[in-house]
Amino acid sequence: MKILKNIRNVILFILGVAFFIFALSMSMLLLNFNKYGLTQFGDTTFVLINNDIVSDVYKKGDLVFAESHNIMTLKEGEMMFAYRVDSQGGVHVDLGKIGHIYPEENAISFENGNTYSTEFLAGVPTNHYKSVGTFLSVVESKWGFLFIVLVPCFLIFLYEIYALIVEIKYGGEEENA
Repeated sequence: MKILKNIRNVILFILGVAFFIFALSMSMLLLNFNKYGLTQFGDTTFVLINNDIVSDVYKKGDLVFAESHNIMTLKEGEMMFAYRVDSQGGVHVDLGKIGHIYPEENAISFENGNTYSTEFLAGVPTNHYKSVGTFLSVVESKWGFLFIVLVPCFLIFLYEIYALIVEIKYGGEEENA
C-alpha cells in the first residue's frame, strides 16, 4: 500500500505543477493585454479570429500572430490587421490588403478604402494556428478564467487548510514497521 500511496503522490504532484504552470501562463497572457484588449508581447499581437473578421485564409476559432512593422517596411498588397473603434468604444479587428501607404501622414489604407493611422495597426500576420483561438478566447474570458483557474486554486487552498487542520488535530501518520 505504501507504493500505491507514493505513486498517487507523484501523480498529484505532476498534475499540480502542470496546473500551476498553466495558470501562470494564462495570467501572463491576461496581464499583457494592450489598450485594445488583445494580448501583445513586444511587437507580436495575438489575434483571435471571430465572426467580425471575414477571410478565406482564417476561420472562426483560429489564432494568428500579427507582427507590427515600421511604416517604411510595409508593402502594398500585404495583409494587415488593424483596430477599429466603434461609436460605443468597442474595439473590432479588421483584416485587409494594404492598398496605399502614406508615410508622411503615418497612415495606410486598405484596398476597400478604409484608412488607418499607424497607432491602430495590429500587424502583419506571421503564424497561424487553427482552432487554438477558441480555447484561448474561453480562457481569456472573465468567466473562463474564473472557472478554469481561480476556482480550482481556491479549492486546492481549502484542501490544504483542511489537511493542515487534520495534521494539527490528529498528528502525523504513524508508520507501521
